[in-house]
Amino acid sequence: MPQRHRPAYPAEFRERLVELVRSGRSPEDLAREFEPSAQAIRNWVAQADRDRGARSDGLTTAEREELRRLRRENKQLKIEKDTLKKPPPGSRRRPIRFRPRIRIRESASSTSMPALEARTGRRASTATFARRTRCVWAQSVSHA
Repeated sequence: MPQRHRPAYPAEFRERLVELVRSGRSPEDLAREFEPSAQAIRNWVAQADRDRGARSDGLTTAEREELRRLRRENKQLKIEKDTLKKPPPGSRRRPIRFRPRIRIRESASSTSMPALEARTGRRASTATFARRTRCVWAQSVSHA
């Protein structure tokens, strides 16, 4: 069975208890009189000290809020980036990230664009030329 989570105490209530601790009352006395535990009251006092600059052993409330906001934004950006990497539904294309790099070396290629056009009888696109020369280049490298 899931545990119930108690809603946070109002800020005014916490501030009042912090003032009572600073005036000399112990957190244990306040815990018996009010609902929060003594440790919760001590934590509130320590956080109030950080916020006013009396302590430097942790983050202030404003810094915590900024960190929480930045982590949430970072998580959302990662989700969006992963979504953009995927190909659109119904597409048989691989994502751009996985496409092999094309290297064309004139010395390794025995095929030229006009020769390719003459052999096929139609105008060759640059992509077709790159694909064919890559195959020729890969064959020449493997035989070397």
